[in-house]
Amino acid sequence: MTRTHRLFQLMQLMRRLRAPVTASTLVDETGVSLRTIYRDIDALRGLGAVIDGEAGFGYTLIEDAALPPLAFSDDELEALVLGLREVTVIGDPALAEAAQTALSKLKARLPARQTHRLQHAVLDARRFVRPPQPSIDVKALRAATWDEATVSFEYEDGKGDVTERSVDPLSIVFMQNAHMLLAWCHLRSGFRAFRLDRMCDLSLTGGNFRPRRVPLLRDFVAVMRAEAEERAKDRPISG
Repeated sequence: MTRTHRLFQLMQLMRRLRAPVTASTLVDETGVSLRTIYRDIDALRGLGAVIDGEAGFGYTLIEDAALPPLAFSDDELEALVLGLREVTVIGDPALAEAAQTALSKLKARLPARQTHRLQHAVLDARRFVRPPQPSIDVKALRAATWDEATVSFEYEDGKGDVTERSVDPLSIVFMQNAHMLLAWCHLRSGFRAFRLDRMCDLSLTGGNFRPRRVPLLRDFVAVMRAEAEERAKDRPISG
């Protein structure tokens, strides 16, 4: 780990962990020595970070010099908090952690009144039953989707039948209480949605479908919208 990466990690930890953060906690989180933590705290202070505290008492990040001043209306702040809290509840592990870090960055740079609104926002996102956890590396799937790279995986459908799929990944959405991959399926020669908790052995095939992801996704969404409108027409009107 380079010194620059270590200093960045230390700033992230002080944003995320409850203050004051003891040096021993930072040692446990980073795996470096106590002496290195003390030197890195001094280095961050030298770079402009305002860090209150000292050895034996813990540290509190008062001002984060790495972030520019932020200005949000109260409604904008509520929207940000609600969105990020929803991600911490339904996102895959990497995204949930990223959302927590983003919230801590906001807290580090907001005025005192809005920091209070962030901590005690009226709007919240709660799910008492967690969605099923993906059984693949979602970060790798997101990367393949951005790169427009064809992927393969084994898929178990609702009946328990397992098939090998090769697909062009278009988008990952939270739908019907589960994380879903929207994709063009080569096996079925059509658009399909796959639950991430039923996928396994994800790998790249070496193929790509660039630059067709955006138009394909647009077509898939149009198909889903049309199907939803048809289902809505068939529902009886109560009243």
